[in-house]
Amino acid sequence: MIYDEKRMNTEKKKWEHNVRSAGRMREAVFTTVSGAPVEMLYTPDDIAHLDFVRDIGYPGEFPYARGIHPTMYRGRLWTMRQFAGFGTPEDTNKRYHYLLDHGQTGLSVAFDLPTLMGRDADDPLSVGEVGICGVAVSSLADMEILFREINLGEISTSMTINAPALMVMCFYLAVAEKQGVDFTRLRGTIQADILKEYIAQKEWIYPPVPSMKLIIDMFEYMNREVPQWNPISVSGYHIREAGSTAAQELAFTLADGFAYVEAGIERGLDVDEFVPRISFFFNAHMDFFEEIAKYRAARRIWARKLREKYGAKNPRSWMLRFHTQTAGCSLTAQQPENNIVRTAFEALSGVLGGTQSLHTNSMDETLALPSEKAVRIALRTQQIIAHETGVTNTIDPLAGSYYLETLTNRLESEAETYFERIEALGGMIPAIEAGFPQREIADAAYRYQRELDRKEKIIVGVNDFVQEDEKIEIPILEISPEVEKKQKQRLAEVRHSRNREDVNAKINALKIAAADGTNVIPSLLACTRAYVTLGEMCHALAEVYGVYEEPAVF
Repeated sequence: MIYDEKRMNTEKKKWEHNVRSAGRMREAVFTTVSGAPVEMLYTPDDIAHLDFVRDIGYPGEFPYARGIHPTMYRGRLWTMRQFAGFGTPEDTNKRYHYLLDHGQTGLSVAFDLPTLMGRDADDPLSVGEVGICGVAVSSLADMEILFREINLGEISTSMTINAPALMVMCFYLAVAEKQGVDFTRLRGTIQADILKEYIAQKEWIYPPVPSMKLIIDMFEYMNREVPQWNPISVSGYHIREAGSTAAQELAFTLADGFAYVEAGIERGLDVDEFVPRISFFFNAHMDFFEEIAKYRAARRIWARKLREKYGAKNPRSWMLRFHTQTAGCSLTAQQPENNIVRTAFEALSGVLGGTQSLHTNSMDETLALPSEKAVRIALRTQQIIAHETGVTNTIDPLAGSYYLETLTNRLESEAETYFERIEALGGMIPAIEAGFPQREIADAAYRYQRELDRKEKIIVGVNDFVQEDEKIEIPILEISPEVEKKQKQRLAEVRHSRNREDVNAKINALKIAAADGTNVIPSLLACTRAYVTLGEMCHALAEVYGVYEEPAVF
């Protein structure tokens, strides 16, 4: 294509004059979901400064804007996951077998709120929450049931848990031991991203500094003993769910990632040994092109920073690998069948953005945990994208798009501005303690809500195209109160059957390891094998580290 800048400018001005003279413009505010202005038309002028090799390049080559694998989906499709977990471990185990029988290629574990907060099912603060938003896991006994008749050496597992991630990981390792599966065969990811908890999801236990120490314990142990496992999934998903813009999700997520890299280096770990095991988790929101640009910008930023700032020499350290989940915050309780359409477009953006694995939300998730029918539709959405749409036939088909490349550059520039502001505050932990990312996200969420209130942004079925006297006619999964009763009963049996003296000795050894500053995972594994509960281990560490209280942010 011949590019004549002078002629292009003349022709563009002529075209714009003709269009505006025709008076056919809709009365609307044209911005992305994040509020960034969108021009009427993009041309070669907008990307004339780009160097193809430096800024776009080839798939599988630095700076990986077009994907980390040279063949992408022509070589292998993404891993299709469905986030599953509810009620008792027996209930969820049954759902896992159902999903595996219907073609799912990886398991993704959702835990209930008490488990996420490091509390046992019989804790007074767990009342009414056991098994409600995920599966209840209080001890090794629960994890054994959760993965009954599922060979951990043959599947990939993702576990979404943060503050008590080390304890839950030890439960998983102990189940593998009981199955006779060597740790070196285990594949999967545990989220373990505690920094985003302080920013967005608010499920923490300990203060940031000891929490970071525990994460690096995980890096150290898993890289040595469980080499195929990703010991952290740096999560932008919850940052976006809290109301951030795409640029904020990109910037704060990568800033968290860089903080983990720096902490690992400070521990004395070789950057090229532990960084390839860091993975990421991004949100797929409704603005189709902005989301694709976000993923491309994320890969490019990560590659450049790891090579140029942190001195990584292994190309695998430069490759940002990520899982994508469609946006829960975009789902509506009104007209829930519309969520199938939303999820399909969001999932497609993840695929066109080059994701390594994908979870598609179910249409009923704003109302309850998903039913089997809703889960099946969500999984079929991925399979239709993979096998019917043709988007996997060629690699990164949107590269070179004037609009998309402009969005990618803009998001990268906005992220760099945030990196500078975070560095000026002393790094990510001081920025979190000062409430900086929290305020930025809150302001963005407020602006977006105002746009909805003024109908500058439309959500079909919510603030326009509303259906009067709507009746929800989809099946809803309900969790019986019997779940909590069963979990408390099992936990009582575990406490009764174990060796109390052994339990006390293992807990004391854990406290000593924490106080000494040594890696606590061997002590946590010893506790796990003795059937020390999740809550008991978390409480023991809280006695040493303390409990975090968030300062008020206005």
